[in-house]
Amino acid sequence: MASSRLHIFVLAFCASLLFPSNCSHGDSGLQEKRAALFIFGDSLFDVGNNNYINTTISFKANNWPYGETFFKYPTGRASDGRLIPDFIAEYAKLPFIPPYLQPGFNNYTYGVNFASAGGGALSETHQGFVKDLKTQVSYFKNVEKQLRHKLGDAGAYTFLSEAVYLISIGSNDYYTPVLTNSSLFASHSHEDYVGMVVGNLTDVIKEIYRKGGRKFGFANGVPLGCIPSMRILKPENIGDCAEEVTALVKLHSRVVAKALLKLKSQLHGFRYSNANFYTPLTDTINNPSKYGFKEGKMACCGSGPYRGIMSCGGKRGSEFQLCDNVTEYVFFDSGHPTERVYQQISKLWWSGSPNVTKTSNDLKELFEV
Repeated sequence: MASSRLHIFVLAFCASLLFPSNCSHGDSGLQEKRAALFIFGDSLFDVGNNNYINTTISFKANNWPYGETFFKYPTGRASDGRLIPDFIAEYAKLPFIPPYLQPGFNNYTYGVNFASAGGGALSETHQGFVKDLKTQVSYFKNVEKQLRHKLGDAGAYTFLSEAVYLISIGSNDYYTPVLTNSSLFASHSHEDYVGMVVGNLTDVIKEIYRKGGRKFGFANGVPLGCIPSMRILKPENIGDCAEEVTALVKLHSRVVAKALLKLKSQLHGFRYSNANFYTPLTDTINNPSKYGFKEGKMACCGSGPYRGIMSCGGKRGSEFQLCDNVTEYVFFDSGHPTERVYQQISKLWWSGSPNVTKTSNDLKELFEV
């Protein structure tokens, strides 16, 4: 009886916590050893870091109706519910991985999330408003020092070598210049510009590798040119995908694939899962009913044509429209998918769907300690 009461108390306590990251997806009993999860990137992976930085509302998702489906309150995730890292953590039998900047958090047993919505591989991308990839890695180095202090040098190195590192970066480096007429972008060819983005990514991979990191998962190929905010860029072509951004995304995916193969030949023990979501997401957008959706091009939340104006939740003081049933939509706001979409592509990545991971590892395999 006492054991049952204790079990009920633990469950009730977990349910009452503000941050769901404190509770496991699994059983409340003793946990078997699991690989920790460290997360870097942008709004596809940010679970709330931008809540705690000095930035504008444009780079935050901490207002209703964000989070309405799963959490029932805005957590900072740019969707109606969970994101890819949340589902991957669930599949790996880990708790939700909390944001690094969450005040008071310093328990890295299961890892931590460094991602910042709006962040890019280039420091110039939304500079001063978000945390770029280099800054995120500086946070990781702080964590590594704390782990060495706690576990010793050898213990920390072993812990980090067994961990999995998820990275989603590059989208803002391509999306933003098209919207802002970036001088950096304009002064380089597409090939050179993509080379800078991927070069910064490979530098970061090598830094994590030097600290012990061996197992990496990369999310690539999001069809940026076809998100609602891109469909309204040119009045004369309204509704069409933005061709220049689409070309950049495809080029980025090709360059990343080559860079990862090169790293695998250079770095002993380097393993990776490279997910290219371009084909499955494009098919979902163009054929929503095939995947259980009704609307593939218009966002659930926003304003203007395709609800492509980023006004969801009253951002920038604008009025916005909200759909009646978010589960029918591929996109939640003008630039981000709904929880259902994230769940579908997370499953494809986890199981190693041939049209997603191709020649790289299944993501599931990387979590085998």
